[in-house]
This record gives sequence, C-alpha cells and structure tokens, in this order.
Amino acid sequence: MCFEAASQLEKSSSTSTSPSPYKGRNFHWVFLGCPGVGKGTYASRLSSLLGVPHIATGDLVREELSSSGLLSSQLKELVNHGKLVPDEFIISLLSKRLQAGKEKGESGYILDGFPRTVTQADTLEGVTNIDLVINLKLREEALLAKCLGRRICSECGANYNVACIDIKGDDDTDDTEEVIKERLRIYNKMTQPVEEFYKKRGKLLEFELPGGIPESWPRLLRALHLENDKQSAIA
Repeated sequence: MCFEAASQLEKSSSTSTSPSPYKGRNFHWVFLGCPGVGKGTYASRLSSLLGVPHIATGDLVREELSSSGLLSSQLKELVNHGKLVPDEFIISLLSKRLQAGKEKGESGYILDGFPRTVTQADTLEGVTNIDLVINLKLREEALLAKCLGRRICSECGANYNVACIDIKGDDDTDDTEEVIKERLRIYNKMTQPVEEFYKKRGKLLEFELPGGIPESWPRLLRALHLENDKQSAIA
C-alpha cells in the first residue's frame, strides 16, 4: 500500500469516545475490481460499518431512468438504442448525488466500480477528492468459477451463486467461459491505466481476496486498519 493511503487510513481508524469510532469521519473511497469479484458486497459491508453511503453509478442511472428528471428522457433514448451512457451523464448524476449527500450531512461515500477509465478518473478529480482506491483482485480460475455460477433471482432480481444457495432463479444466461474471459480481458485493458493513475497519486490499495467472505472480510479490515473484535464478528 502507498504511504499516503496508509497515512489516511491511520487517521481514519484512530480511537474516539463516540459510540461509533467512525461517525462523523470523512471516507471518500472507491472500489475497483473486475466483474464478479464482489465489489458491491464488500462496498456494502464497509458502508454499513463506516456509516457512509454505498454509491453505484449503475444504480444512479436506473434511478434516473425511473424518474421524470431532466436527464431521464435522454438516458432512455440511449438505453433503448443500446448505446453506452456518456461520461458527462454519469458525472452529472454522481455530482448531483454527492451534493445531495453533502446537504444531508453525509460524512463521505464509497463508490462502486467507478471510474473505469483515466478520462473518468481525471474528470472525477474535479468533482470530489478521493482518499483511497481499493482494487479487489481474485485469481482467474476462482473468478471464472464464481461468474459461471452467478444467476439472477427470477422474483426479486438479486444476484446469487448456484454453488452457495438454493433459490429459484433464471437459468437463461449467456455467460460461458469464453464470454467471461473476453469480458475480463476488456476490463483489464480498460482499467489498468486507472490503477496506474491512482498508484502514482499514492491512493491505490491492491487487495488479493484469499477466499470467500468469511476469510476475506477480516483480512480486508486489517488491510484498512479497521479491525477489532466487534467488527470482525459481523463477517
């Protein structure tokens, strides 16, 4: 881990007399990681632990699509034609969300899966100050097995893994090993420059997931200097 990131973590994890040692502290963190690695899972857990919102840009787009906001009609047009949502739309939605959080007194955020390009990262610097970027990694064979087992619940839309849970789901999936490998190749090509972008700024923490949540969560807390018996117990 880079020196600047380590210093920020030490400040963030210092003791406090308040019921929650993290209440009122600013956490401006980003989670990176290839599809299926578990960004949302770990970001959500840290969100609950630290008392800051977990913000996924995909959720922001879906919320805007279901609203009558100014961008809604333009977004619907893009999505209906199968086009990618331009960076300026994403940044606009994110800026609006961060401003709303600031007005409500939110003490930070955890961004999930954004930025994905250097252009996005550079633009984001003009919107907010990122303290730490956590890059989750998982060996390819484990990631392939995990992605091949992923399904979507036909009733609630939640993601789950057929190897871990018995639930009625939709087995119709285009995820083959070849498709997943190509998806990972594209992701790595796009995001390696983003990793370098934050590494040069001393903000990148590389974290290799050693296994499932019970094994990885306590180790992630240790890497983030957030570990104590009470926090590890929620794994």
